[in-house]
Amino acid sequence: MAATRRAAALTKQLLAFSRSEPVQPTELRLSEVVTGIEKMLRRIIGEDIELSTELAPSLGVVRADAGQLDQVILNLSINARDAMKDGGRLTISTENVSFNGDYDSAHFDIPSGEYVMLAVADSGTGMDPETQRRIFEPFFTTKEVGQGTGLGLATVYGIVQQSGGHIRVYSELGRGTAFKIYFPRLDEAPSGREQQSDEVVTWSGSGTLLIVEDDAAVRQVAARVLKDRGYTVLEARRPSEARRICAEHGAAIDLLLTDVIMPECTGPELARELSSLHPRMRVVYMSGYPGGGASRAGALGVASAYLEKPFSPTALTEKILAAMKGSHTGDGS
Repeated sequence: MAATRRAAALTKQLLAFSRSEPVQPTELRLSEVVTGIEKMLRRIIGEDIELSTELAPSLGVVRADAGQLDQVILNLSINARDAMKDGGRLTISTENVSFNGDYDSAHFDIPSGEYVMLAVADSGTGMDPETQRRIFEPFFTTKEVGQGTGLGLATVYGIVQQSGGHIRVYSELGRGTAFKIYFPRLDEAPSGREQQSDEVVTWSGSGTLLIVEDDAAVRQVAARVLKDRGYTVLEARRPSEARRICAEHGAAIDLLLTDVIMPECTGPELARELSSLHPRMRVVYMSGYPGGGASRAGALGVASAYLEKPFSPTALTEKILAAMKGSHTGDGS
């Protein structure tokens, strides 16, 4: 499991840097993001580093992917931890900021406007000017071999750019480092960040589900999770098996959970074929490919009908519940 998490994290970093990772931007407040990840940060940075937060009241709203913002804060905090070998202080702060006039544009190189600032500052060793010029280069690292991928800050830069923000670094040798990120401020109120939890959803469902997945491990785990939730689960390794099962069980199948890329045909093609015979059957797609690949396959119609691999039991069960409560999505529209 540890190796899998490391591999998944590295893949997400590469996708974020290349701007190919599927994102789900929402309106949110940065202070709530910091509060949500604070407990985990305290475990990661260690007891010898003091973590403090300075979160501005009445903070403006920004539009960004909440999971990616978690990754930004996490990467910057880990970098700060590694720069404080003998302990120190890590401060995360938020603030409303306005850039107006020629003075601000000349000194900050940021377009005039209203922003929300996220700052991560440490009391560590700091960086010399040459290092500062290269920190956002992919695979550049000052750490020892095996201690870092060189993708952490490159990933942060990619996410900030993808979100329409700006990032600046201030550092002096022996006096610490501060990263300041500026996101455009919005006027509308946030719709509320979805609650995220590692705990498995405990609700029970009912109905018959057909899982079509050529990867045996993924199929078996998904089937076990959904059976534990009370569903009747049918399994198919490939589209031809799914057609046979659908012919045998007919209208009894309430939902099709299918991979996007498979032998014989794609998931959307299979869904359209089966949905033409059973129009009331709902569909959820799953894929390990980045959003562009899934979109080209015609899978992404509505957000609730798509499940990104790797997924947790919680994500799977919540996605099935949402689909079962909604209308069918087999036409991919």
